[in-house]
Amino acid sequence: MSKKRVAIICGGRSSEHSISCISAKGVLEAIDRNLFEPILIGITLRGKWVALKSADDFGVGSDGLPIVPDTAPGINADIHGLKNADGAPLAIDLAFPLLHGAYGEDGTIQGLFEMINLKYVGSGVLASAVSMDKSFAKPIFASHGMDVVPGFVVKKNDWKSNRNQFEKQADELKYPLFVKPARGGSSRGTTKVKSASDFAAAVDEAHNFDSKALVEKGIHGLEVECAVLEINGSPEASIVGSISIDPKFEFYDFEAKYLDGATTIDLPALIPSDVAEDIRKRAIQAFKALGCSGLARVDFFYSTSGEVFINELNTMPGFTATSVFPKMWAASGKSYESIIEELIKTALLRTNGVLEN
Repeated sequence: MSKKRVAIICGGRSSEHSISCISAKGVLEAIDRNLFEPILIGITLRGKWVALKSADDFGVGSDGLPIVPDTAPGINADIHGLKNADGAPLAIDLAFPLLHGAYGEDGTIQGLFEMINLKYVGSGVLASAVSMDKSFAKPIFASHGMDVVPGFVVKKNDWKSNRNQFEKQADELKYPLFVKPARGGSSRGTTKVKSASDFAAAVDEAHNFDSKALVEKGIHGLEVECAVLEINGSPEASIVGSISIDPKFEFYDFEAKYLDGATTIDLPALIPSDVAEDIRKRAIQAFKALGCSGLARVDFFYSTSGEVFINELNTMPGFTATSVFPKMWAASGKSYESIIEELIKTALLRTNGVLEN
């Protein structure tokens, strides 16, 4: 049997560009080359598609993290397919878009794959778009009986004309609050707000990343997570993990997530076993509610009063061997290598298109 050619697509125009490159490097190292032939494709911060021979071709950004270089040979990507710079079609059986955030995890690149009829790993257009926008995902979760964190949306244009009204709503929620981009990831642009005097600056910071900011009540308790993987057409849940953060960090922000030693995940989670089992069920429920495919990491809060709130669902979570998603599955008895194989096999069996599913 011939090897399936898998396009590992990374980088992108989002603030999570470098995290995507790190995820791609992990997959390239772990993918079974007896079954699959990986083809590394990068998308620069300016949106240029390029061909990369290996992860050694990554450049280094000002923050010391990997980036896709502008100088690599270009690839033409449009509704007619993927082609080399000379116009020759790229022979690809499947796309594995290891893209986080805007233009990668939000349904846009999934729409391109649908247009060119290229099979791909992960959720489709609608599920990706809704999951990315927390202000749309939360009402769907609530409609399926799941508790969501109280909050409200502040659109950039409305903020300019109705600032006093939003400040009043924030006061009514009571501090501390969290202000975040509605369509952000990796906690970029997220601020913990302890008092009304800091609220405006937090909204402005979120608007630097998204025209829509989400304001939510602070929940006292643990952040807990559960990984969902589609196996033989049916979603299954990993054991639940709880996040422990170095006390020097105010919350689970970008630095806490990605600096070595800043965060540990307790597997199993430091919560009662019956609560953990309930969270596993809710994770699968959330996966189905949004119509997801392939994989997801579902994040919850377990409050000190014993309540469980669903926070968000990530359709393409961090995917290095040391990321939370693979760690939860490793603790559940499934290796990083086997997860990659499962995702590719599931995607190859799925038919693209709203008329086919």
